[in-house]
Amino acid sequence: MSSKGPKESGMFSSKWGLLMAALGAAIGTGNIWRFPREVANNGGGSFMIAYVIFLFTWSIPILLVEFSIGKKSRKGTMGSFAAFLGKEKMWMGAWMAWISTAIGFYYAVVMGWTIRYALGAMTGTISLTDTRGTWEGLLTSPLLMVLFQFLAIVLTAVLVYRGIKKGVERVNMVLIPIMFVLVIGSMIWALLQPGGFGGVAYLFTPKTKYLLSAKTWIAALAQCAWSCSAGMGMAITFGAYSKRKEDTTLNSFLTGLGDTAFSLLIGIMIFSTVFALSPTVDSAYAAVEEGGSGLTFIHIPKLFGGLGTFGFLLAFTFFLVMSFAALTSMISTYEAALKNFTDAGMDRKKAVRWLTVLLFIFGLPSALIVAEVSGHPLPVFLDHQDYVWGMGLVLSGAFIYYLVAKYGISRFREKVINSRYSDVKVGKWIEYILKYVIPLEVVLLGGWYIVQSLLADPLEEWWVSGPISLGLLAIQWAAALGVIWYLCRKLNVQMVDRDFDPDTSMDEDIIEEEAAERGEAIILESPQGV
Repeated sequence: MSSKGPKESGMFSSKWGLLMAALGAAIGTGNIWRFPREVANNGGGSFMIAYVIFLFTWSIPILLVEFSIGKKSRKGTMGSFAAFLGKEKMWMGAWMAWISTAIGFYYAVVMGWTIRYALGAMTGTISLTDTRGTWEGLLTSPLLMVLFQFLAIVLTAVLVYRGIKKGVERVNMVLIPIMFVLVIGSMIWALLQPGGFGGVAYLFTPKTKYLLSAKTWIAALAQCAWSCSAGMGMAITFGAYSKRKEDTTLNSFLTGLGDTAFSLLIGIMIFSTVFALSPTVDSAYAAVEEGGSGLTFIHIPKLFGGLGTFGFLLAFTFFLVMSFAALTSMISTYEAALKNFTDAGMDRKKAVRWLTVLLFIFGLPSALIVAEVSGHPLPVFLDHQDYVWGMGLVLSGAFIYYLVAKYGISRFREKVINSRYSDVKVGKWIEYILKYVIPLEVVLLGGWYIVQSLLADPLEEWWVSGPISLGLLAIQWAAALGVIWYLCRKLNVQMVDRDFDPDTSMDEDIIEEEAAERGEAIILESPQGV
C-alpha cells in the first residue's frame, strides 16, 4: 500500500482542539432542559446510578468505535461504511448523516429561542414576572420564530464556513471553557442561597422504588444515549479530521465524562436555584418535574424575577450558556453532513451554502406549526420531530454494532482501536460490551418506546406518544430509508480512496502518514503488524 501523498488539510491542530469540538457536539440544550426533567421524574439519585452504568456500557463504547472508524477511514459516515463494508452498505452511513441533519432542522429553532432570551435578558425586553406570557408570545409570533431561527443558522454557517481549524476548533476552544466557568459560578451562587443544598440532596439521593423500576433504567439509557451524541456520526466525522496518533480511547472517555460532568453541574445549579427560590418545597418539585420548555423558559426566569436587576444578570448568564451549548451542537450537526458532501467531491464552502438553505427551509415547519393545547400554544411539530429523529439514534447505534460485528469485534479492537501510540489500551472488556450488551440495549430501548407508544392514551400528547405518533414515525422512517437506499444505489461517486485497506493496522497507517508528511512514498509488504 502506498502513501496517499500530502497530509490532508483541515485537520484539528491538537488533541485539545479535537476534545473541545467533541465536547461541544455532546453538550447541548438537552443537558440543560431534558436532563433535570429525567432526573426529577425518575427518582433523583436512582436515575444517576443507572445513568452512570449506561455511560460506560453504551455511550463511551459507541463513541470509541465511531472515533476509531473515522480515524481509520478518514471519511464521513457514508464513506466510512463504504470503506469497511462495501458501497452496498453506504446507506447505513447516509442514515446517520440524515439523522444528524434532520435533528438540525428543528434544533436551529431551539437555538433561536435561547438567543432571543439571552438578548432579551441583556436588554430587559423579556418579562421575568409574566414569564408564561413572554414564552407564549414568542411561540405565537411567526416573525420572531423565523427571525431567530434564521439568526441561529446564519451564525453557525459563518463559523463553519471558516473551516475546521479557524472555525470549528477555535470556537469550541473558546466557548467550552466559558460555559464551564459560567455554570460553575452560577452553581456556587445557587448553593450559597438558603435552601440551595436541598436541590443537591434531591439530585443525589437514591430511592429504592425507582431503582427497582424498569422505567428508570430505560429513561437513563435514553438520556445517556442522546446526551453524548453517540450514534449521530459526530465522532466519525471528528475522528476523520484527527491525527492518526490521537488516542481515540482517551478522547471517548473524556467526551463522555465531560458531557456527564456538565449535566451534573447544570443539574446542581438548576435544582439548587429552584429549591432556594421557590416559595414552597411542593412548588419546587412541581417546577423541576415539568422539565422541558416549561422549566427552562417559564419557571426558572420567574424565579430570577424576584431578584430585581440581579435577576436579569442571572437570566442572561443562564440563557447565554444555553445559546453557547446550542451553537456548539449545531456546528457538529453541520460537520456531520458536510464531510459527506466534501467526500463526494463538492467544495466545502459551496456545501455550507447549500446546507444552510436546506436547514432553513426544512426547519420552517418546526418554527411555524404551533397548536393550542389545553389553552396554551405548544410547538407540537418540533416536539414530534424530536421524537421521530431522536429515536433514529437507536437505529444508528444498531448500524454501528453491525459494522463492527461484520468486520470482526476482536479484529476491530486489535487493529483499529489500539496502536502502539495509544495512551490507554482497550482490553477485551469492550468486546463483551459490543457483542452482548449493546445489542440488548438496542432491543430494550427500541422495544420500550414501541410498547409505551402502543399503551399510551392516543388523545394525550398524541404527537409524541401513542399509536398515532408511532405510526407517523414508521411512515417517516420508511420514507427516509427508502429515499436514502435508492439514492445511495444510484450515487456514482467514489467515496473511498482506491488504495484504502481496512485490514491494515492503525500502526501501519501511522507509519504511512508520517512518511507522507516527510514527502516519502513507502510500500508496506504485509498487512499484518509492523
